[in-house]
Amino acid sequence: MRKLLPILVAAALAFSLSACDKLPGKQAASFQNADVTGLDYAKGFSLTDHTGKPRTLADYKGKVVIVFFGYTQCPDVCPTTMAEMAGVMQKLGPQADQVQVLFITLDPERDTQPLLASYVPAFDRRFVGLYGTPEQTAKTAKDFKVFFSKVPGKDPGSYTIDHMAGSYVFDRDGRLRLFIRHGGSADAIVHDIRQLLS
Repeated sequence: MRKLLPILVAAALAFSLSACDKLPGKQAASFQNADVTGLDYAKGFSLTDHTGKPRTLADYKGKVVIVFFGYTQCPDVCPTTMAEMAGVMQKLGPQADQVQVLFITLDPERDTQPLLASYVPAFDRRFVGLYGTPEQTAKTAKDFKVFFSKVPGKDPGSYTIDHMAGSYVFDRDGRLRLFIRHGGSADAIVHDIRQLLS
């Protein structure tokens, strides 16, 4: 079920919004990932970045923003997603400077500012790690409909976190446009970002 959840969410989003593929006054884009234009959630956040600066989604207006939720001790989904996004940035070439990848931790207990500052930019120096209090984290995840739960380990500090493995993409005006499921094609992501940048 854990592995099926991202696929089911993406399918549900794509089906429920099949008629919402363009904004007023804009020509319809031809996206290869799930078009969630018009979705009435994931409107923003109020968190702190890995340099200690307060951040909101509005701070990145003018760029295409990709938001991924995870945690630094994730054994598989998170590092592969971050590596994939780094590859996307390389494929975008000079256009990558118009794109902002944000990694929001679901594990504020262990993902401290110094750890995020070391982990997130290691994939690409432009990537930004964001964190909040446990309450802020829960609120942000709820606002984005990101499902996560702590799975106990052998000792209190060795837990893992089951979480939805997908990324949200916002256009230059801060409007939610796409949902990218984990394991999607990097070329498809590049294609869709270029659509949003055009």
